[in-house]
Amino acid sequence: MRVGSAVLVIWLVIGGFAARQHGDYKVPVNCSTVATAAMTILAGPLNYTGVNPHINCTVQHPSN
Repeated sequence: MRVGSAVLVIWLVIGGFAARQHGDYKVPVNCSTVATAAMTILAGPLNYTGVNPHINCTVQHPSN
């Protein structure tokens, strides 16, 4: 169990570095940028093999 936890933490840390390299933390915060950063972190080391997730989403504003 400890090995699996260590692998998961390393996977997410590598994903965090990849998101930083892609500039996901420097853009204005909205639904699309947060989702793209989250998917980049979850993809982890796969980012360095060509996986480059981009998520487009819109949030509906409440009616008056």
